[in-house]
Amino acid sequence: MLGWSIAAAITAVAIFSGATWRTPWRQLIEPFTISMLFTVCIVPPAAFAMPRLAPMVWSRFRFPFNWGVVIVVMVAVALTGSAIAIGLLRAVGYIHPGLVQTWFLGSLRTSIIMTLIFGVSISAIEAMRARLDDTMMALRTKERDEAEARRIAAEAQLAALENRVQPHFLFNTLNSIAALVHDDPARAERMTMQLASLLRSSLDQEGSPLVPLGEEIHVVRNYLEIERVRFGDRLRYAIEVDQAWSASRVPRLAVQTLVENSVKYAVSPRREGGSITVHAAGRRNRVQIEVRDDGPGFGAAALEEGHGLALLRARLAMLFGDDASLGIASAPGATSVTLDLPHLMARVKPYWRRQD
Repeated sequence: MLGWSIAAAITAVAIFSGATWRTPWRQLIEPFTISMLFTVCIVPPAAFAMPRLAPMVWSRFRFPFNWGVVIVVMVAVALTGSAIAIGLLRAVGYIHPGLVQTWFLGSLRTSIIMTLIFGVSISAIEAMRARLDDTMMALRTKERDEAEARRIAAEAQLAALENRVQPHFLFNTLNSIAALVHDDPARAERMTMQLASLLRSSLDQEGSPLVPLGEEIHVVRNYLEIERVRFGDRLRYAIEVDQAWSASRVPRLAVQTLVENSVKYAVSPRREGGSITVHAAGRRNRVQIEVRDDGPGFGAAALEEGHGLALLRARLAMLFGDDASLGIASAPGATSVTLDLPHLMARVKPYWRRQD
């Protein structure tokens, strides 16, 4: 307000007193002081009233009526401020009582013009500020809605990926059971019970895409026992897990997917079968899970869209973003697939839930 008042006073002196750049500065002190008194009596009320009045006027009146209301208010402020300034000058004895009306009428032109200039400027600034605030609010709302849409899309995509993983495991297991129903009903019955146990464990965790590593290893062990009924001594496996990291959260059925891949490429196609080793340990808030086999390896077909490893890689991206990786080293006689994950406990949200 001080800046507006000084600017208004200087402008009024320059326009209405006939002063030029050659006018001695001593001659400008008196008109500047009087002009400053008028602006101090006008500008603060205008600066106080317009930010509060403008939003109401703009919301209730359309153009040009809104500006008409603003101008009327500004003229009223100018008249009131001029009357106060002249009253102060009269009180200090600067104006003779008989000249009060003359001063008032003479000051109206200057006061009204300067008030309109600065009052309308303030109103325009406040109007633009209000519009900017509305735009920013709309933008934040849009960004929030887009973030919510991305979150919902991520959840839907993750659910779709998981739904594609579960039937993949289920159908392979049912095929194994079907192959033993006639030749070995007892083993088929045992596999059916183990499958029921696996499905029950999976359904218990349906609401969460992450499960403790220890629980995932239990699922893997049951799966390997099911497949061992099918392959017999052709399937040899060992599970090595550091129990200190058994509570770390891992994607549900992730390790089972790696083991299933080894069964498919290392055990199933070979008469002599193969050996599978599951190793899990942690270091520096990271968990590494490695599945090794001694099979002939696998080609790029295992990584095509829709296959187990490709689906798992997509799930990792959905759950952890760039904070998890799936490393593959495939060669005849020595194939290794490694999951590198952040160490998450139950209270930590996965990546796709941290986006909102």
